[in-house]
Amino acid sequence: MASTRLLSFKSLAKTGCSVCLRRNVSSSPSRLQSCMSAWVIDQYGTNGVLRYSEEISMPLINAASEVMIKVHAASLNPLDVAMRDGYGAKLLKLRRDPLSVMDDGSEFPLILGRDVSGVVVDCGSGVTHFAPGDEVWAAVPPWKQGSLAEYVTLTEYEVSLKPSLLSHIEAASIPYVASTALSALISGGGLCRDSSSDKRFDVVLDSVGGDTEQWAIGLLKPWSGAKYVTLVTPLLVNVDSMGVLDGLLQAGLTVHNKAIQNMLSSGIFYRWGFYAPDGPALDEVCRLVDAGKILPVVEAQFPFTQVPQAFQKVEQGHARGKTVVRVMEEDNRQAEELVQVKWSKSAESQQETIKQN
Repeated sequence: MASTRLLSFKSLAKTGCSVCLRRNVSSSPSRLQSCMSAWVIDQYGTNGVLRYSEEISMPLINAASEVMIKVHAASLNPLDVAMRDGYGAKLLKLRRDPLSVMDDGSEFPLILGRDVSGVVVDCGSGVTHFAPGDEVWAAVPPWKQGSLAEYVTLTEYEVSLKPSLLSHIEAASIPYVASTALSALISGGGLCRDSSSDKRFDVVLDSVGGDTEQWAIGLLKPWSGAKYVTLVTPLLVNVDSMGVLDGLLQAGLTVHNKAIQNMLSSGIFYRWGFYAPDGPALDEVCRLVDAGKILPVVEAQFPFTQVPQAFQKVEQGHARGKTVVRVMEEDNRQAEELVQVKWSKSAESQQETIKQN
């Protein structure tokens, strides 16, 4: 039975801000097949470890709050290339299975891909925000099986309704980077509507790292409460090279020392920013997309048969937009045509308004 529920913007709540969100709810039938197509890796390494298979087990709905999504499009991020090479392997394996710290069991095969746009096909018994047939988008947490597959399963709190004006190809280019930036700015930078709508603020969000940190901090005004938030941290690298306990300890000492150093020398708050899965946050991003304040930038598209080539494109660097994988070719063509019609009608309406004025 359909109903409506209010959701609070969880990330903003931590900073004393809240955004109320409404979503329709319903139930859905179960899936019928047991295997799916996917690109997997059976070991860490270069592009040669990517393997296509049509015999990957379908993801299961193991919790009442989970939804299954039929993937229409997925996009790649530099994180996918790094994870293919083994970046974060130890900590992510521990996050997937806490008991793995006691044994050397394999986490393979792994499915990469953090961005997804698709359609809900199945819901757990406790799902109250989505129904089969809903077009959705999401950022898949790095510790979960990714979106380079026909289906992916996530909790309803990690999923959001897709912006209506975007095709699946366009929508797949946004979730992970938007979620990461929003989480860092809110949790690390302390920004939200209530704290910044009528005030001046001084924040640097660094997504490059390295030497950038040295001069970027210099752009901030000393002793003004300014904040430097970096997305490039040594946390996972330390754990990979030193082990879980030593790596976490070393990372903690690093961020502590840098925070103290910057606070004492210039009064600048030094913080690390991390991705946090948050469907309600994507609801906010959806509104910004619908308002034209966030635009998708897709530089390259690849069919599902050419995932290795898509990885090569991302690995080359110098990107001017996202690299998207079309998992469902026919549906994406239809979606593109629908979006073109919508944008054409919107442009015509704006022209008529200008003429009338």
